[in-house]
Amino acid sequence: MLAAALLASTAAVAATGDLPQPTRHAHSYTHAEGEIDEVQGPILLETTYTGEVIGVAAGGVRRGTRYLDNLDIVLEADLVAVAGWRGAMLHVYGLYNNGTSVSDLAGDAQAASNIETGDRALRLYEAWIDQKLGSHASVKVGRYDLNSEFDALETSGLFLGSAHGIGTDISQTGLSGPSIFPKTSLAARLEVRPADGWAVRAAILDGVANRIDFPPSALRKDGALLIGEAELPVLGGRMLIGHWHYTARFDAHDGRRERGNGGVYLRGEAPIASGPAGTLAGFFRLGTANGRLNMFDRFASAGMKLTGWLDGRDEDELGLAVATAFTARDYRLAQGSGKAETAIELTYRAPIAPWLSVQPNVQYVRNPSADPTIADALVLGLRFETSFRLIGSTGETAGQSLL
Repeated sequence: MLAAALLASTAAVAATGDLPQPTRHAHSYTHAEGEIDEVQGPILLETTYTGEVIGVAAGGVRRGTRYLDNLDIVLEADLVAVAGWRGAMLHVYGLYNNGTSVSDLAGDAQAASNIETGDRALRLYEAWIDQKLGSHASVKVGRYDLNSEFDALETSGLFLGSAHGIGTDISQTGLSGPSIFPKTSLAARLEVRPADGWAVRAAILDGVANRIDFPPSALRKDGALLIGEAELPVLGGRMLIGHWHYTARFDAHDGRRERGNGGVYLRGEAPIASGPAGTLAGFFRLGTANGRLNMFDRFASAGMKLTGWLDGRDEDELGLAVATAFTARDYRLAQGSGKAETAIELTYRAPIAPWLSVQPNVQYVRNPSADPTIADALVLGLRFETSFRLIGSTGETAGQSLL
Protein backbone atom coordinates (compact mmCIF):
# COMPACT_ATOMS: atom_id res chain seq x y z
CA MET A 1 0.00 0.00 0.00
CA LEU A 2 2.84 2.38 0.87
CA ALA A 3 4.67 1.64 -2.37
CA ALA A 4 1.52 2.40 -4.36
CA ALA A 5 0.96 5.64 -2.47
CA LEU A 6 4.53 6.75 -3.07
CA LEU A 7 4.36 5.88 -6.76
CA ALA A 8 1.13 7.81 -7.16
CA SER A 9 2.49 10.85 -5.35
CA THR A 10 5.70 10.74 -7.39
CA ALA A 11 3.79 10.68 -10.65
CA ALA A 12 1.35 13.44 -9.74
CA VAL A 13 3.30 15.73 -7.45
CA ALA A 14 6.13 18.15 -8.11
CA ALA A 15 9.27 18.29 -6.00
CA THR A 16 9.99 21.34 -3.90
CA GLY A 17 13.29 23.14 -3.79
CA ASP A 18 13.79 22.20 -0.13
CA LEU A 19 12.72 19.49 2.24
CA PRO A 20 10.17 20.51 4.87
CA GLN A 21 12.18 21.06 8.03
CA PRO A 22 10.82 19.83 11.37
CA THR A 23 10.87 23.36 12.75
CA ARG A 24 7.71 22.91 14.78
CA HIS A 25 7.23 19.24 15.25
CA ALA A 26 8.28 16.05 13.50
CA HIS A 27 4.72 15.54 12.27
CA SER A 28 3.54 19.09 11.63
CA TYR A 29 3.63 20.81 8.26
CA THR A 30 1.74 23.99 9.17
CA HIS A 31 3.29 27.07 7.62
CA ALA A 32 4.62 29.91 9.72
CA GLU A 33 1.96 32.43 10.73
CA GLY A 34 -0.66 29.89 9.60
CA GLU A 35 -0.84 31.07 5.99
CA ILE A 36 -0.04 29.63 2.58
CA ASP A 37 2.32 31.77 0.51
CA GLU A 38 0.17 33.50 -2.11
CA VAL A 39 3.10 33.49 -4.57
CA GLN A 40 3.16 29.68 -4.50
CA GLY A 41 -0.59 29.32 -4.82
CA PRO A 42 -3.63 28.94 -2.59
CA ILE A 43 -3.58 25.11 -2.47
CA LEU A 44 -0.85 22.82 -1.17
CA LEU A 45 -0.80 19.02 -1.29
CA GLU A 46 2.24 17.43 0.32
CA THR A 47 3.24 13.80 0.75
CA THR A 48 6.09 12.76 3.03
CA TYR A 49 7.25 9.21 3.65
CA THR A 50 9.65 8.45 6.51
CA GLY A 51 11.25 5.05 6.94
CA GLU A 52 13.55 3.97 9.73
CA VAL A 53 15.64 0.86 10.40
CA ILE A 54 16.30 0.91 14.13
CA GLY A 55 17.29 -1.63 16.72
CA VAL A 56 18.89 -2.43 20.05
CA ALA A 57 22.54 -3.45 19.67
CA ALA A 58 23.16 -4.07 23.37
CA GLY A 59 21.19 -4.13 26.62
CA GLY A 60 17.53 -3.26 26.87
CA VAL A 61 14.91 -6.00 27.09
CA ARG A 62 16.46 -7.90 24.18
CA ARG A 63 18.45 -7.30 21.02
CA GLY A 64 16.66 -6.93 17.73
CA THR A 65 15.86 -4.71 14.76
CA ARG A 66 12.63 -3.08 13.63
CA TYR A 67 11.44 -1.18 10.55
CA LEU A 68 9.22 1.79 11.38
CA ASP A 69 7.50 4.00 8.86
CA ASN A 70 5.32 7.10 8.71
CA LEU A 71 3.29 8.40 5.75
CA ASP A 72 1.97 11.99 5.93
CA ILE A 73 -0.53 13.40 3.43
CA VAL A 74 -1.28 17.08 4.02
CA LEU A 75 -3.76 19.34 2.21
CA GLU A 76 -3.85 23.07 2.93
CA ALA A 77 -6.04 25.65 1.20
CA ASP A 78 -6.35 29.42 1.39
CA LEU A 79 -10.13 29.68 1.69
CA VAL A 80 -10.33 33.26 0.40
CA ALA A 81 -9.12 32.01 -2.99
CA VAL A 82 -11.06 28.75 -2.91
CA ALA A 83 -14.36 29.85 -1.39
CA GLY A 84 -14.16 33.61 -0.82
CA TRP A 85 -13.74 33.13 2.96
CA ARG A 86 -11.44 35.96 3.97
CA GLY A 87 -8.61 35.31 6.42
CA ALA A 88 -9.24 31.57 6.72
CA MET A 89 -7.08 28.54 5.99
CA LEU A 90 -8.10 24.85 5.85
CA HIS A 91 -5.70 22.14 6.97
CA VAL A 92 -6.38 18.39 6.57
CA TYR A 93 -3.73 15.85 7.58
CA GLY A 94 -3.86 12.09 7.05
CA LEU A 95 -1.39 9.73 8.72
CA TYR A 96 -0.37 6.09 8.29
CA ASN A 97 2.04 4.02 10.43
CA ASN A 98 2.95 0.33 10.30
CA GLY A 99 2.74 0.07 14.10
CA THR A 100 6.07 -1.64 14.81
CA SER A 101 7.90 -0.72 18.01
CA VAL A 102 11.53 -0.37 19.06
CA SER A 103 10.57 0.46 22.65
CA ASP A 104 9.50 -3.14 23.18
CA LEU A 105 13.16 -4.00 22.59
CA ALA A 106 14.77 -1.11 24.47
CA GLY A 107 12.23 -1.09 27.30
CA ASP A 108 12.35 2.71 27.46
CA ALA A 109 9.55 5.02 28.56
CA GLN A 110 10.47 8.12 26.51
CA ALA A 111 10.42 6.39 23.07
CA ALA A 112 13.66 6.40 21.08
CA SER A 113 11.79 7.03 17.82
CA ASN A 114 9.31 9.86 17.34
CA ILE A 115 7.47 7.97 14.58
CA GLU A 116 6.66 4.95 16.78
CA THR A 117 2.94 4.51 17.36
CA GLY A 118 2.52 0.99 18.72
CA ASP A 119 -0.44 0.24 16.46
CA ARG A 120 -0.89 -0.06 12.70
CA ALA A 121 -3.45 2.46 11.49
CA LEU A 122 -4.52 4.88 8.80
CA ARG A 123 -6.09 7.83 10.60
CA LEU A 124 -7.28 11.40 10.26
CA TYR A 125 -4.58 13.18 12.25
CA GLU A 126 -5.63 16.83 11.93
CA ALA A 127 -8.52 18.73 10.36
CA TRP A 128 -8.91 22.37 11.35
CA ILE A 129 -9.71 25.85 10.11
CA ASP A 130 -7.52 28.79 11.12
CA GLN A 131 -9.32 32.16 11.05
CA LYS A 132 -7.38 35.42 11.29
CA LEU A 133 -8.83 38.05 13.63
CA GLY A 134 -7.43 41.36 12.49
CA SER A 135 -3.68 41.61 11.92
CA HIS A 136 -2.39 40.19 15.22
CA ALA A 137 -4.69 37.34 16.27
CA SER A 138 -6.18 34.09 15.00
CA VAL A 139 -8.44 31.29 16.20
CA LYS A 140 -8.08 27.64 15.19
CA VAL A 141 -10.86 25.04 15.58
CA GLY A 142 -10.95 21.32 14.77
CA ARG A 143 -8.88 18.16 15.31
CA TYR A 144 -5.52 19.52 16.39
CA ASP A 145 -2.04 18.43 17.50
CA LEU A 146 -1.15 20.76 20.38
CA ASN A 147 2.58 20.10 19.84
CA SER A 148 2.40 21.71 16.40
CA GLU A 149 2.41 25.08 18.20
CA PHE A 150 2.82 24.48 21.94
CA ASP A 151 6.09 23.29 23.54
CA ALA A 152 7.89 23.24 20.16
CA LEU A 153 11.31 24.54 19.14
CA GLU A 154 13.19 24.57 15.84
CA THR A 155 16.59 23.46 17.17
CA SER A 156 15.29 20.37 18.96
CA GLY A 157 13.33 19.30 15.86
CA LEU A 158 16.47 17.65 14.48
CA PHE A 159 16.44 14.88 17.09
CA LEU A 160 14.58 11.59 16.73
CA GLY A 161 13.93 10.87 20.41
CA SER A 162 10.31 11.67 21.26
CA ALA A 163 11.24 13.63 24.38
CA HIS A 164 12.70 16.43 22.22
CA GLY A 165 9.40 16.95 20.38
CA ILE A 166 7.35 17.50 23.53
CA GLY A 167 8.42 17.09 27.13
CA THR A 168 7.87 13.71 28.78
CA ASP A 169 6.13 15.48 31.66
CA ILE A 170 3.25 16.31 29.27
CA SER A 171 3.36 13.35 26.89
CA GLN A 172 2.86 10.80 29.72
CA THR A 173 -0.48 12.31 30.79
CA GLY A 174 -4.15 11.77 30.01
CA LEU A 175 -6.40 8.74 29.72
CA SER A 176 -4.99 7.97 26.26
CA GLY A 177 -2.25 10.58 26.10
CA PRO A 178 -2.71 14.28 25.34
CA SER A 179 -3.65 15.48 21.85
CA ILE A 180 -0.28 14.79 20.19
CA PHE A 181 1.17 12.34 17.66
CA PRO A 182 -0.30 9.93 16.75
CA LYS A 183 -3.69 10.48 18.46
CA THR A 184 -5.30 13.90 18.48
CA SER A 185 -8.58 15.38 19.70
CA LEU A 186 -11.00 18.22 19.05
CA ALA A 187 -9.69 21.59 20.17
CA ALA A 188 -10.00 25.35 19.98
CA ARG A 189 -6.89 27.54 20.02
CA LEU A 190 -6.51 31.33 20.29
CA GLU A 191 -3.22 33.05 19.44
CA VAL A 192 -2.26 36.72 19.71
CA ARG A 193 0.99 38.11 18.28
CA PRO A 194 1.25 41.69 19.59
CA ALA A 195 4.76 42.34 18.23
CA ASP A 196 7.51 40.65 16.27
CA GLY A 197 8.82 37.65 18.23
CA TRP A 198 6.10 37.89 20.90
CA ALA A 199 3.08 35.60 21.14
CA VAL A 200 0.48 34.41 23.61
CA ARG A 201 -1.53 31.27 22.83
CA ALA A 202 -4.12 29.25 24.72
CA ALA A 203 -6.14 26.16 23.87
CA ILE A 204 -8.87 23.92 25.25
CA LEU A 205 -8.80 20.29 24.10
CA ASP A 206 -10.86 17.17 24.71
CA GLY A 207 -9.25 15.42 27.68
CA VAL A 208 -9.38 12.06 25.85
CA ALA A 209 -7.33 11.89 22.65
CA ASN A 210 -8.65 9.98 19.62
CA ARG A 211 -12.25 9.96 20.84
CA ILE A 212 -14.55 8.79 18.04
CA ASP A 213 -17.86 10.10 19.39
CA PHE A 214 -18.17 13.39 21.22
CA PRO A 215 -21.46 13.77 23.09
CA PRO A 216 -21.73 16.84 25.36
CA SER A 217 -21.69 14.58 28.43
CA ALA A 218 -18.25 13.21 27.51
CA LEU A 219 -16.48 16.50 28.23
CA ARG A 220 -18.17 16.74 31.62
CA LYS A 221 -17.24 13.16 32.50
CA ASP A 222 -13.66 12.95 31.19
CA GLY A 223 -12.79 16.62 31.35
CA ALA A 224 -10.70 18.88 29.18
CA LEU A 225 -7.03 19.71 28.81
CA LEU A 226 -6.27 23.42 29.17
CA ILE A 227 -2.92 24.82 28.05
CA GLY A 228 -1.43 28.29 27.76
CA GLU A 229 1.94 29.50 26.54
CA ALA A 230 3.86 32.78 26.23
CA GLU A 231 6.62 33.20 23.65
CA LEU A 232 9.20 35.98 23.88
CA PRO A 233 12.48 36.86 22.12
CA VAL A 234 15.63 36.29 24.22
CA LEU A 235 19.32 36.51 23.22
CA GLY A 236 18.62 36.28 19.53
CA GLY A 237 16.41 33.23 20.07
CA ARG A 238 13.16 32.65 21.90
CA MET A 239 11.78 31.50 25.22
CA LEU A 240 8.58 29.56 25.91
CA ILE A 241 6.77 29.57 29.25
CA GLY A 242 3.79 27.25 29.51
CA HIS A 243 1.22 25.82 31.91
CA TRP A 244 -1.17 22.89 31.34
CA HIS A 245 -3.97 21.39 33.43
CA TYR A 246 -6.62 18.65 33.16
CA THR A 247 -10.04 19.32 34.67
CA ALA A 248 -10.83 15.63 35.34
CA ARG A 249 -9.89 13.35 38.21
CA PHE A 250 -7.16 10.72 37.77
CA ASP A 251 -6.04 7.65 39.71
CA ALA A 252 -3.24 8.41 42.15
CA HIS A 253 -0.49 5.90 42.95
CA ASP A 254 -2.24 5.07 46.24
CA GLY A 255 -5.50 4.21 44.44
CA ARG A 256 -7.40 7.39 45.21
CA ARG A 257 -8.92 9.58 42.49
CA GLU A 258 -7.70 13.16 42.59
CA ARG A 259 -7.74 16.40 40.65
CA GLY A 260 -4.71 18.55 40.01
CA ASN A 261 -3.11 16.82 37.03
CA GLY A 262 -1.06 19.69 35.66
CA GLY A 263 2.38 21.21 35.34
CA VAL A 264 4.56 23.98 33.99
CA TYR A 265 7.45 24.14 31.55
CA LEU A 266 10.22 26.53 30.54
CA ARG A 267 11.89 26.07 27.20
CA GLY A 268 14.32 28.10 25.10
CA GLU A 269 16.67 28.13 22.12
CA ALA A 270 19.33 30.58 20.96
CA PRO A 271 22.40 30.83 18.72
CA ILE A 272 25.65 30.11 20.57
CA ALA A 273 28.39 30.85 18.03
CA SER A 274 28.87 31.43 14.32
CA GLY A 275 32.04 31.44 12.21
CA PRO A 276 34.11 29.56 9.62
CA ALA A 277 33.63 26.36 11.63
CA GLY A 278 29.85 26.62 11.28
CA THR A 279 26.84 27.83 13.22
CA LEU A 280 26.12 26.38 16.64
CA ALA A 281 22.69 26.69 18.29
CA GLY A 282 21.50 25.32 21.62
CA PHE A 283 18.26 24.55 23.44
CA PHE A 284 17.03 23.51 26.87
CA ARG A 285 13.77 22.48 28.56
CA LEU A 286 12.59 22.11 32.15
CA GLY A 287 9.16 20.76 33.11
CA THR A 288 7.08 19.48 36.01
CA ALA A 289 4.02 17.26 36.49
CA ASN A 290 1.93 16.12 39.46
CA GLY A 291 3.91 13.30 41.08
CA ARG A 292 0.88 11.77 42.79
CA LEU A 293 -0.79 11.10 39.43
CA ASN A 294 2.08 10.49 37.03
CA MET A 295 5.15 8.30 36.70
CA PHE A 296 7.50 11.26 36.13
CA ASP A 297 7.20 14.54 38.04
CA ARG A 298 10.24 16.39 36.64
CA PHE A 299 11.87 16.56 33.23
CA ALA A 300 15.04 18.22 31.87
CA SER A 301 16.62 18.24 28.43
CA ALA A 302 19.31 20.17 26.56
CA GLY A 303 21.16 19.92 23.29
CA MET A 304 23.18 21.57 20.53
CA LYS A 305 23.00 21.60 16.73
CA LEU A 306 25.86 22.43 14.35
CA THR A 307 25.33 23.46 10.71
CA GLY A 308 27.49 24.84 7.90
CA TRP A 309 30.80 23.28 8.91
CA LEU A 310 31.28 21.39 5.62
CA ASP A 311 31.97 23.24 2.36
CA GLY A 312 29.15 22.69 -0.09
CA ARG A 313 27.01 20.96 2.58
CA ASP A 314 25.35 23.98 4.21
CA GLU A 315 22.14 22.08 5.05
CA ASP A 316 23.81 19.18 6.87
CA GLU A 317 23.02 19.11 10.60
CA LEU A 318 24.92 17.46 13.45
CA GLY A 319 23.35 17.28 16.90
CA LEU A 320 23.94 16.04 20.43
CA ALA A 321 21.17 16.06 23.06
CA VAL A 322 20.20 14.55 26.40
CA ALA A 323 16.78 14.10 28.03
CA THR A 324 16.10 12.93 31.59
CA ALA A 325 12.73 12.09 33.12
CA PHE A 326 12.73 11.81 36.93
CA THR A 327 10.32 9.42 38.62
CA ALA A 328 7.92 10.72 41.27
CA ARG A 329 8.48 9.67 44.88
CA ASP A 330 5.01 8.12 45.15
CA TYR A 331 5.64 6.10 41.99
CA ARG A 332 8.98 4.81 43.30
CA LEU A 333 7.38 3.72 46.56
CA ALA A 334 4.54 1.96 44.73
CA GLN A 335 6.62 0.32 41.97
CA GLY A 336 10.11 -0.01 43.43
CA SER A 337 11.62 1.82 40.46
CA GLY A 338 14.79 3.83 40.08
CA LYS A 339 15.05 7.60 40.12
CA ALA A 340 15.24 8.45 36.41
CA GLU A 341 15.57 7.44 32.78
CA THR A 342 18.14 9.30 30.69
CA ALA A 343 18.51 9.21 26.90
CA ILE A 344 21.62 10.57 25.15
CA GLU A 345 21.35 11.06 21.39
CA LEU A 346 23.91 11.75 18.65
CA THR A 347 22.46 12.31 15.17
CA TYR A 348 23.43 13.60 11.74
CA ARG A 349 20.98 14.68 9.03
CA ALA A 350 22.16 14.97 5.42
CA PRO A 351 19.97 16.06 2.48
CA ILE A 352 20.93 13.89 -0.51
CA ALA A 353 18.54 15.54 -2.98
CA PRO A 354 15.88 18.26 -2.73
CA TRP A 355 13.34 15.49 -2.04
CA LEU A 356 15.47 13.02 -0.04
CA SER A 357 17.41 13.06 3.23
CA VAL A 358 19.11 10.41 5.36
CA GLN A 359 19.79 10.50 9.10
CA PRO A 360 21.94 8.02 11.04
CA ASN A 361 21.30 8.04 14.78
CA VAL A 362 22.86 6.66 17.97
CA GLN A 363 21.13 6.69 21.37
CA TYR A 364 22.22 5.43 24.76
CA VAL A 365 19.35 4.91 27.20
CA ARG A 366 20.39 4.72 30.83
CA ASN A 367 17.97 2.97 33.21
CA PRO A 368 15.18 2.32 30.66
CA SER A 369 11.79 3.03 32.27
CA ALA A 370 13.74 3.54 35.52
CA ASP A 371 13.42 -0.23 35.90
CA PRO A 372 16.43 -1.73 37.73
CA THR A 373 15.82 -5.08 35.99
CA ILE A 374 16.40 -3.64 32.47
CA ALA A 375 19.98 -3.09 31.32
CA ASP A 376 21.11 0.18 29.72
CA ALA A 377 20.27 0.10 26.01
CA LEU A 378 22.35 1.05 22.98
CA VAL A 379 20.00 1.97 20.12
CA LEU A 380 21.22 2.37 16.53
CA GLY A 381 19.11 3.65 13.67
CA LEU A 382 19.06 4.95 10.11
CA ARG A 383 16.17 7.11 8.90
CA PHE A 384 15.33 8.34 5.42
CA GLU A 385 12.69 10.85 4.35
CA THR A 386 11.19 11.61 0.94
CA SER A 387 8.87 14.53 0.32
CA PHE A 388 6.91 15.77 -2.68
CA ARG A 389 4.42 18.58 -3.04
CA LEU A 390 1.87 19.96 -5.45
CA ILE A 391 1.07 23.68 -5.40
CA GLY A 392 -1.59 25.43 -7.42
CA SER A 393 -5.19 26.56 -7.68
CA THR A 394 -6.52 25.31 -11.04
CA GLY A 395 -4.48 22.20 -11.65
CA GLU A 396 -1.28 24.14 -12.35
CA THR A 397 1.78 22.66 -10.66
CA ALA A 398 4.64 24.71 -9.25
CA GLY A 399 8.15 23.44 -9.96
CA GLN A 400 9.20 20.73 -12.39
CA SER A 401 7.63 17.32 -12.70
CA LEU A 402 9.62 14.38 -11.42
CA LEU A 403 8.74 12.36 -14.55
